[in-house]
Amino acid sequence: MSEKSILITGCSSGIGYVCAHGMLARGWRVFAACRKAEDCARLKAEGFDAPLLDYQDEASITAALNDVLTATGGTLDALFNNGAYAIPGATEDLPTDALRDIFETNFFGWHTLTRAVLPVMRAQGHGRIIQCSSVLGLIAMPWRGAYNATKFALEGLTDTLRMEMRNTPIKIIAIEPGPITSEFRKNSIRQFERWVDWQSSPRAAQYESDLLTRLHSSTESSTFELGPEAVLKKLVHACEAPRPKPRYYVTFPTYLSGFLRRILSTRALEWVMGR
Repeated sequence: MSEKSILITGCSSGIGYVCAHGMLARGWRVFAACRKAEDCARLKAEGFDAPLLDYQDEASITAALNDVLTATGGTLDALFNNGAYAIPGATEDLPTDALRDIFETNFFGWHTLTRAVLPVMRAQGHGRIIQCSSVLGLIAMPWRGAYNATKFALEGLTDTLRMEMRNTPIKIIAIEPGPITSEFRKNSIRQFERWVDWQSSPRAAQYESDLLTRLHSSTESSTFELGPEAVLKKLVHACEAPRPKPRYYVTFPTYLSGFLRRILSTRALEWVMGR
């Protein structure tokens, strides 16, 4: 088949949804995976192949990839690991089970899918694996410990995999978004309410005056926030450039953070990010 194919996860909204539409418009066959059946049905109505894929369910990962390979005749040109979530809260208030849960979705599931795709790309002689990391995989910020941890882990795994695949025709690429307009903050509220007993925390006053206000604000937006189209632009280059970059920054805060972590001491960098 001459038509190039890409599997994108987390396509119910935000980055995944916009990237799915953007790649489809560029002539790619897009497999827009979602965690919920109703979202898959909605995307199928919009003209996508939309396999059900839940990173916390290895059987669904296997089934989704099998559906993709059946549809393409056994090939896949690109994988964009994207689906993820956050659990806001102070690190001391995060139950260990919360970290286990978020790592299943944001890290272990990505690794499971990536390992399943690698033999396909080896056999066909080419492929691109693109990881949607974050500025929070480059620098840490307070109240984001669970998400920071998954993205720092992803950075290490991705860099290692890229070095190990250096002499193969498979390219390993990271995209590092900063603040992007999406449902991400709204989705994180459910996780916060599920896991964090903030009223029993020694930081209860801080939660009430700061984090809760930001989480529930209908107008809250980050400085320098961009739309998901900014990520799409980098994804296109990562998928189509003859020699893609190992890492793509998205938004001014990501470029600034990458610069600051190179020139500042740990103490100075933490002072800046803590403000």
